[in-house]
Amino acid sequence: MDTSSRIDVKTCTTPVRPIDQGHVYVRAQQGRWQRWRQRLGWALMLLFLAGPWLRWNGRQAIWLDLEQQRFYLFGATIWPQDLTLLALLLMVAAFALFFVTALLGRVWCGYLCPQTVWTFWFIWVEERLEGSANQRRRLDQAAWSPVKVARKGGKHLAWLLIALLSGVTFVAYFVPATELVTGLLAFSAGPWTSFWVLFFTLCTYLNAGWMRTIMCTHMCPYSRFQSAMFDRDTLTVTYDARRGESRGPRARKADPRQLGLGDCIDCHLCVQVCPTGIDIRDGLQYECINCGACADACDQTMSGMGYAPGLIRYASERELAGGQSRLRRPRLLGYGLMMGLALGLLAYAALSRPPLALDVLRDRNQLYRETAEGQVENSYTLKLANKTQQHRHYQLRVEGADALRWLGEQEIEVAPGESLSLPVSLAADPYLLPGHMQVVTFVASDGQAEVRTESRFFSGGR
Repeated sequence: MDTSSRIDVKTCTTPVRPIDQGHVYVRAQQGRWQRWRQRLGWALMLLFLAGPWLRWNGRQAIWLDLEQQRFYLFGATIWPQDLTLLALLLMVAAFALFFVTALLGRVWCGYLCPQTVWTFWFIWVEERLEGSANQRRRLDQAAWSPVKVARKGGKHLAWLLIALLSGVTFVAYFVPATELVTGLLAFSAGPWTSFWVLFFTLCTYLNAGWMRTIMCTHMCPYSRFQSAMFDRDTLTVTYDARRGESRGPRARKADPRQLGLGDCIDCHLCVQVCPTGIDIRDGLQYECINCGACADACDQTMSGMGYAPGLIRYASERELAGGQSRLRRPRLLGYGLMMGLALGLLAYAALSRPPLALDVLRDRNQLYRETAEGQVENSYTLKLANKTQQHRHYQLRVEGADALRWLGEQEIEVAPGESLSLPVSLAADPYLLPGHMQVVTFVASDGQAEVRTESRFFSGGR
């Protein structure tokens, strides 16, 4: 426990400590909002680490195979032709972010953002190896010694190991996890694989260990445009100035009203626990990530003083003005409607996605050729892609003219996720065709589903 900045509940004063304007020494804080943040953070971290090791039908369940240009997501295989699904998924995510921001402010940053999750993980390691916020400050100001080298070195080693685990896990979503780990342990991984592991290791180490809030306040675009989605009913971490002002220390048993003071005792705990180092009492600021640490710290102080909690709390501007937050409002309904529409389109596109892709390519060298028997022949290449994760047996045929004769295989088996090319030809007596060009339809069927693709047959106009 950080005893050097503990509140003196008898006089309700705090030891004088200058507020750092550079490096932020985040003080550990417990409370209901921090318990929620920690549980969500650990759940997301475990989900991320376990993802590449999940198996499905003998294959890695989540595998973004860039080399073969297909994504495996449990029982579904996503092909380049299915990029509409990705676009719709991004639309759903965007409108969901807008909806949650309009309703609950910047809670994504405080509870779910990977930058926040990794930063607090690194801070947790820092506290275990270097001590509380004041102990870390004194350690940084102290001269170099074996103890300081051991503590600093141990911290950075732990950070690097966590960053390496994160980098390996991230790359394992693109390279089979077993193959990746085996190659790294045997020093036989390819140069590009090794490069990306080291690259993401370095990014994690720098972002969560050194840059931290710089990413949130200077590099993340969300912090800059989030206020455009706020309104008077958006819930954000807010200081109740009507109740808290004027600030000032006082004895615990003193009546603040007789002293002309509000409930805020100016203990600065809300500043000390803030990961971005801001003072929430200065009003809404784009640096605030809505993590609720200041609310937990303030509730702790209010409890020690015997005051009601909630001086700093999740509240809307309308609520602070004495009104009641509204859920039914145009902005929120609009975001919800657009999110629901995009979600519906995504569901429809996913359910109506054909299990087979059939592309027909004509021979580019010549429109047609005449055979020795006097018939006209057109050549094609059929490209079939089995989008399912089961073997499929397909029957092929052509529709459009009874005089056409199929030359080539008409039954073919395609392995799960396999894409293959099949050369075929169509031939016909030109005198039996009504014109020089016929619209024909190639059909592939497996008895359960059927895919049709149009093409052209040229006969020379006899």
